[in-house]
Amino acid sequence: MLRLLVSTALAAGIAAAGVTGAQARELKVGAANVAKYLDPGRDHSNVGSQFYYNTFDTLIDKDHEKIGGEWRPGLATEWNLVSPKVMEFKLRQGVTFQNGEAMTADDVVFSLNRMYQATFPPYMVRSKDRLNNFEKAEKVDDYTVRITVKREEPLWETLVDLQQVMIIPEDYTKGLTGDPNVAEDSDYEAFSMAPVGTGPYAISEFSPGERVVYTRFDNFWGDKAPLEKVSVIHIPETASRITALKTGDVDMITNVAPDQLSLIEADPSIKAAGSVTPLFHVMIMNTNHPKLRDPRIRQALSLAIDRDALNEALWLGKAVVPSTHTMKEYGDLYMPELKTFEYNPEKARELLKEAGYDGFEITYDTDPVYYTNGLLAAQAIVEMWAQVGIKGKVNVAEKWTGNSKDMMTRNWSNPMYFADPFGSFGVMWAPDAASESEGRFTTDEAYRKTWDKFRFSKDVADRRAAYAELMDRIKQDPPVLPLYRPYESWAMRKDIAWAPKPGHIPYVLDFRAGAISFASN
Repeated sequence: MLRLLVSTALAAGIAAAGVTGAQARELKVGAANVAKYLDPGRDHSNVGSQFYYNTFDTLIDKDHEKIGGEWRPGLATEWNLVSPKVMEFKLRQGVTFQNGEAMTADDVVFSLNRMYQATFPPYMVRSKDRLNNFEKAEKVDDYTVRITVKREEPLWETLVDLQQVMIIPEDYTKGLTGDPNVAEDSDYEAFSMAPVGTGPYAISEFSPGERVVYTRFDNFWGDKAPLEKVSVIHIPETASRITALKTGDVDMITNVAPDQLSLIEADPSIKAAGSVTPLFHVMIMNTNHPKLRDPRIRQALSLAIDRDALNEALWLGKAVVPSTHTMKEYGDLYMPELKTFEYNPEKARELLKEAGYDGFEITYDTDPVYYTNGLLAAQAIVEMWAQVGIKGKVNVAEKWTGNSKDMMTRNWSNPMYFADPFGSFGVMWAPDAASESEGRFTTDEAYRKTWDKFRFSKDVADRRAAYAELMDRIKQDPPVLPLYRPYESWAMRKDIAWAPKPGHIPYVLDFRAGAISFASN
């Protein structure tokens, strides 16, 4: 524990050093949620995704101003395939971690292999659902690293740019607990309470679930951070966040629903910036629940939901309702022509009759506040079910139930972790991915074969054809219904120029150089 406290203080001290009055500017953010731990490797939550980009770097970065993005150097200055299954990276020299350690190939290899060859259970989950093709990272010299994959990889840059393979310091991490020469599970747990990266802001204070404080790191290798200090504070209720903004207790707030925007627009001292989020709010269905094994029941649950009505009522028409599991960000794999999901209450009634539905109760689980409009959507969905003869009940609880055999249906979100169907649908419903590993979804050999074709084909046409096959399987035997891509807004003081960037994964609070500015007084 002493090492942990000393290292955290050191990071904060280095970050704050050298700031002049002219450069000094602080920002306070009222957030709907704050993470309970901070480790980019283990995290894939909407809450956690807000916090990593300010503090950590990947080998390959991209232009986040564009939907598709363009790859550009990060901690690696160049990269090239040296054989069909091996890519070599030349590392940027002169990079320093926020605790003062110089970054070398040893840190990069350690960071990558903690995910590629994971032994810490939370890392094993992330390794399995998106990094399973990566075999190992090896040091060539102090500034050269090679990564080896098991099969030829069509998504090299995309998967090296993931949040989960952001670079962390080896010696610091191993030294947090126990034997300083060995990476132990307790080291990773300790790291998640006192994280250190190479980015422009050090995390100088962290109260799990309550507060994250960034302080500018002046030894950052790139463009200096524009803010001296950023405090992100948990304010769970929307009304309280808006009040805090209006009274000046905070300068910016997250997760403002469209029906609250009039309160922002009526105040000349504040404003809002919003976008359709690269994420689906979804309804998931437990295909292995004894009452829901008949796919006709689940088809009816899906067909009974008027998603356009939900969009109008909850999002003022600003959300996007998909015809299938697809987003424009997928680029060549964007396939809106597929008609996987529809509203058809008459067909829902017919399917219920065919399946012999006898009026048993179907529960819909939801957290009270985690998802914007999540509880309201759950209540509306149960009312829509009633119109076709389904007896539904909303269960409200903060506990995650997606891994419970008793869960029947619930809300969830399906973010775009990277701009490819694999990075959204696949992370959740690929063979052995999140839904199957939690026991609510089961794949067969045919599904796995189609998935394999989609995942590893180099030809875009082949990938499109395979994805269409997968979507047809989802239509016939549904585990999920994408409800909509929500329109989320952030509100802020009038003098602040900030907006979510289209090339980021959902909810990233990007305060790097060029991402935020202030009107002159």
